[in-house]
Amino acid sequence: MSIRTNRREFCRRLAIGGAALFTAPRPLWSASIANDRSHTAAGPYKIAVCDWMILKRQKLGAFSLASEIGADGVQLDMGGLGQRETFDNKLADPAVARQFMEEAGKNQMEISSIAMSGFYAQSLAERPTVGRMIDDCMETMRQMKVKVAYLPLGVHADLVKRPAIRPAVVERLKEAGKKAEKGGCCIAVETSLSASEELAFLEEIGSPHIKISFNFANAVKNDRDIATELSTLGREHLAQIHASDTDGVWLENNPKIDMPRIKETLDAMDWSGWLIVERSRDVEDVHNVRKNYGANVAYLKSVFQSER
Repeated sequence: MSIRTNRREFCRRLAIGGAALFTAPRPLWSASIANDRSHTAAGPYKIAVCDWMILKRQKLGAFSLASEIGADGVQLDMGGLGQRETFDNKLADPAVARQFMEEAGKNQMEISSIAMSGFYAQSLAERPTVGRMIDDCMETMRQMKVKVAYLPLGVHADLVKRPAIRPAVVERLKEAGKKAEKGGCCIAVETSLSASEELAFLEEIGSPHIKISFNFANAVKNDRDIATELSTLGREHLAQIHASDTDGVWLENNPKIDMPRIKETLDAMDWSGWLIVERSRDVEDVHNVRKNYGANVAYLKSVFQSER
């Protein structure tokens, strides 16, 4: 049976409520910020989904749904931000955090990272209580035993469109880097910069605890070759990958993403870590969570977790 046929069968089983295909035992949480090429049951590459994109933001059901989809883990969100002083974070309650950890274990799921997705629409440079937000994220990571935080520099901290705010962003990330160092973790920042520009950005910050969260969609939008960008960025600067494009077609049907070549590049870099599916939903059926994420997870597994 071909890989494509296997993926179709996977999606068919999801549609009728079948069990997840990938049920090998997995550790519960990522234990290191280093890309040590460790080989788990999934190998050096593991696949996660965003809890907010599968419509389970800070809900226990994210783990069972991610397991049903076939993922290895979940990127958990800190909760909404809006104009609050900090995130609307249920996980700040130790009892709730324990519940989530127990549910992850029950479903053989890992927590790939803790996301501060509120910064998609808020400015890291301009919000007055950013320090508190970072502290709250660090505390949640400590309770959840997670070593990577995801921090997108969204529309209001776009360093390409708003270069004047760069000094403020750098200074705040320097402070955040000190907090991450104290907590023994790292903050994975997503920018709109090219890989070479990100290297200069990281050098300006000067903290090994601030790394890059690379998003395929940013490279595709700016006509940058994904494999080349990853190679330029380098292993030591790459904390995680958001392995999807904007919505339109599934990953396997996207001619702008050469997934086997991307894997070859990451293999050559000796990188290991999480590939997280955010979008790449079929616009003809965009609200079908199981179908869209099941197809994308299955495709990534066929490329990154197949036997050599």
